[in-house]
Amino acid sequence: MPPIRVLVSDDHPVVREGLRSLIARAPDLAWVGEAADGHTLLDAIREVRPDVVLLDLRMPNGGGLAVLRRAAAMERPPRWIVFSSYEEAGQVQAAVEAGVHGYLIKGSDYGTILDAIRAVARGERVLSPSLVGPLFDTLAQQAATRIARESGLDDQDRQVLAAIAGGATTAEIGARLHLSEVTVKRRIQELIERLGVRNRTQAVAEAIRRGWIS
Repeated sequence: MPPIRVLVSDDHPVVREGLRSLIARAPDLAWVGEAADGHTLLDAIREVRPDVVLLDLRMPNGGGLAVLRRAAAMERPPRWIVFSSYEEAGQVQAAVEAGVHGYLIKGSDYGTILDAIRAVARGERVLSPSLVGPLFDTLAQQAATRIARESGLDDQDRQVLAAIAGGATTAEIGARLHLSEVTVKRRIQELIERLGVRNRTQAVAEAIRRGWIS
């Protein structure tokens, strides 16, 4: 079986050199090139046809996400592993939506990097363990917000339900949301009727069941 052809893109020479040395020591991998910016990377992909690209998201002349979108139109695009110091869940989600197959944090141990390259080349997907929790939390919050929006609830409705779930009184909810107690009572009654329940406790339980609040 031919070795997995790997291309590395990063604007830091030290990072590229370290990855080159690592890949060179693996008999089933082959270093086929490197790039320090977005334009060079696209040219290199067309020239050497790598199987897997280790991609830095923050590069000059076209960041990683821009490269991903442009490379999607290639006849045989490579498989992508982001190799980045950025751990924000939003950044990870954007990369996944743009088509990456793996996301590793810089500082991952050598074995993890090599195993990720092999897994992605096999068609699998990989993610640094430290990113799993924040990413799931972000996706869960987005799902809850979407479900609530589709249900007809607005942000204030969700805030009222969340406040009730936290044990807040009508007066405390009013102070927190800058509403009169009369308005809060009316909103709560409307929510109870909309949910088809008998009281605020059941309203909270139903809202949690439907994923509107957590």
